[in-house]
Amino acid sequence: MSNTGKTLRVHYRGTLDDGTQFDSSYDRGETLEFVCGAHQMIAGFDAAVVDMEVGEKKTVHIPATEAYGERREDLVLEFPAAQVPNIEQIHVGDKLFLTTPAGQPVPVTVVEVAPEGVKLDANHELAGKDLNFDIELVEVVE
Repeated sequence: MSNTGKTLRVHYRGTLDDGTQFDSSYDRGETLEFVCGAHQMIAGFDAAVVDMEVGEKKTVHIPATEAYGERREDLVLEFPAAQVPNIEQIHVGDKLFLTTPAGQPVPVTVVEVAPEGVKLDANHELAGKDLNFDIELVEVVE
């Protein structure tokens, strides 16, 4: 029985291949709710839950291509200092938002600050990384 198109509630723990945990619904004490197959989740996660039954638990390994994609160097952007408001308040590691011509926010991470300008990385922080998830299907919302 497929869960495609159904609203699911799951608990999950996400780790990198070295065991580092990057997220956990268990730690937050609340399930994650999403529509299976509606592209609300990374492709590999959707594929993992499509045939699960309530109460079932599984562990899956999701390659980067089915997660947040490969890291792209064309998403590392440089801006001259004259185009960066309040550059003196920006530090490496800061999370900022750029705006697309259509007005959509794009999250970026500051990777370099110099007198000439800043370098920003628009890759998702998990881009290029294989992910592991322990998933528990808690409920199918009818």
